Amino acid sequence: MNEKMTIAVVYGSARQGRFCDTVVNWALTELWAESGVRITLIDPLELKGTAGDAVLNAEALEAKIAEADAFIIVTPEYNHGYPAPLKEMIDSCYEPWHAKPVGFISYGGVSGGLRAVEQLRQVFSELHTVTIRDTVSFSNVWAQFDAAGNPFKAAEAKAGLMVMLRRLKWWARALKTARAEHAYSGIAA
Repeated sequence: MNEKMTIAVVYGSARQGRFCDTVVNWALTELWAESGVRITLIDPLELKGTAGDAVLNAEALEAKIAEADAFIIVTPEYNHGYPAPLKEMIDSCYEPWHAKPVGFISYGGVSGGLRAVEQLRQVFSELHTVTIRDTVSFSNVWAQFDAAGNPFKAAEAKAGLMVMLRRLKWWARALKTARAEHAYSGIAA
């Protein structure tokens, strides 16, 4: 199976002036250098609209989730948890998440967003995903990046991302093959 794998990078924050853009932009720079992957973005700010657009946005979101072979969730930690816009995106559909791997990049204060990730693991297990054990975490994130958005410990951050990405890609290939051979929705029937 040599076709390109689609990895959806999911923004976890919708706050004005969010730091999520800095973390996502760093990750994208590294991910675009990877061969064999196609990157798509899922951003709650782009999904917001008027009440009339809500159905269209939900359909567009579900289509993006369905087309992805794997996900990287970039989440901050707000008040010891993950943000409400991320939960809203996750809960917007059910079956398109099934039998796909999810990796995490987290950031925040002293915990680096790890409490948010642990909560998200519970949510994603209910969606029948496989979460990757290895994460990338930035504690005290505001002191981890320079003004241009580059991590001060770039080699260390990239090394962590590459470990997570290799495992994410392994699971994505394995689960894509399994989904092609047997529809996941039919195994419990």
